[in-house]
Amino acid sequence: MKKIQMVDLKSQYDKIKETVNVSIQEVLDTNAYINGPEVHKFQKSLEDYLGVKHVIPCANGTDALQIAMMGLGLQPGDEVITADFTFAATVEVIALLQLTPVLVDVDLYNMNISLEAIKKAITPKTKAIVPVHLFGRAANMEAIMEIAAEHNLYVIEDNAQAIGANCKFSDGTKKKAGTIGHVGATSFFPSKNLGCYGDGGAIFTNDDALAHTLRGIVNHGMYERYHHDVVGVNSRLDSIQAAVLNTKLPLLDQYNQARQAAARKYSMAFEGNENIIAPQICDICDCHVFHQYTLRIVNADRNGLMQHLLDKGIPCAIYYPIPLHSQKAYLDDRYKEEDFPVTNQLVTEVISLPMHTELDDEQIKFITDSVLEFLK
Repeated sequence: MKKIQMVDLKSQYDKIKETVNVSIQEVLDTNAYINGPEVHKFQKSLEDYLGVKHVIPCANGTDALQIAMMGLGLQPGDEVITADFTFAATVEVIALLQLTPVLVDVDLYNMNISLEAIKKAITPKTKAIVPVHLFGRAANMEAIMEIAAEHNLYVIEDNAQAIGANCKFSDGTKKKAGTIGHVGATSFFPSKNLGCYGDGGAIFTNDDALAHTLRGIVNHGMYERYHHDVVGVNSRLDSIQAAVLNTKLPLLDQYNQARQAAARKYSMAFEGNENIIAPQICDICDCHVFHQYTLRIVNADRNGLMQHLLDKGIPCAIYYPIPLHSQKAYLDDRYKEEDFPVTNQLVTEVISLPMHTELDDEQIKFITDSVLEFLK
């Protein structure tokens, strides 16, 4: 059996090596390293794929979130509501801009931001909501947009983990995650469902005026060289990374389907085990693209299971072991432990198994047999 990887980028690269290498060589031959043709091609292709008017490429996903907030004109002291159970980048940029982060609990079923917690957290100072499409599962954007409209709030989608996922609305329509709020942000970190071979990110919006502002911010606030119209940053997707993404974007749906197929096999193997709560597989709306395949281990030794898997050469991880409200950088007297019952439960239960496009049946069987061996 081939060695199991948490993310097998080497095997994925081997299948597209020739095309990737040719694309990178073209960049090297033309020396168009910044804002070259490959970047413009990727921007247009991603706009078409997502069905969004404007894609603004940038240097990484964290920058994408920060620039999105800068573009909306949020001011120091404005409150921004986001999920407590996620990676720190989401709250990090809120704090960096001297906005006031308001961390709220998540839903036990889907691990995304709790709608009731959002409603309870809204104050006269609230200006925005940042839902995170965690682990590849789309948040309930229809309900979130309704809450935002009722209170005149911006919605900034953190779509770093769910590119290609669909959000289904009550009228039967579907929209891509990241394109529904006022602005969305994503990451092309190598391990993402659509990953480059370094850092990369992008911002999405259907708002023409906001898109214009964002394009200036990513390039030192310039629309014309040496004319700085807004306060900006230096955050550009380089052409070599765009060349990689141009090769991989046409394969994104295929990649996501491979992840969904692997997730389905995992969940079938775990069906009926009372110690395992597996993520639900949805066959009708593609709302989950499985950036991570994350189990909840209940009434059993989660940490013992993790060590058991590692001892058998099976990589696994806990995303995330410490809630954001308990992190030293984000401690705040406003937060009470009783406000985060679900997050505090999840950090003791979750474990993520290997998930990538190259998982084969032999590997999945070995992984699932090993989990069940411990939880028998």
